[in-house]
Amino acid sequence: MLTVGGEHPHGMTANSFASVSLDPPLVLVCVGRSTVMHACLAGASSFGVSVLAAGHAGIAQYFADSRRPVGPGEFAEIRTVPGARTGVPLIAGALAWFECESWRRYDGGDHTIVVGRLLSAVRVAAGGALLFHDGQLGTTEYEWRARG
Repeated sequence: MLTVGGEHPHGMTANSFASVSLDPPLVLVCVGRSTVMHACLAGASSFGVSVLAAGHAGIAQYFADSRRPVGPGEFAEIRTVPGARTGVPLIAGALAWFECESWRRYDGGDHTIVVGRLLSAVRVAAGGALLFHDGQLGTTEYEWRARG
């Protein structure tokens, strides 16, 4: 989950988030050029990433829906916590939170690769993570089944 704060907070379900460097600590997100988030990031000095838990499929689907409200109203039904360093809205109950300052941008075809310098990384909870693979949401949780 990618978020920006300020007067016009916005969130987006991101399908690309990765570590880039340990020194300096850098991460990247890929954002489509035609999205509202692309314009929001262009004017933002910082952003947040919330690693969603296995039970957050509804949140991921909500922030992937372009018909949701834009601006402060889009967080009305979503519990968030302001980031300690940047104030960006972070998803309550997420497995981890990352706060980043915008560092560099690179052309990625119809996307922009946004690199952020890590300001804080907090593991909030334990458990399975929400994943997007092969066009579907899934989790890292594994169900053990007895074999007979």
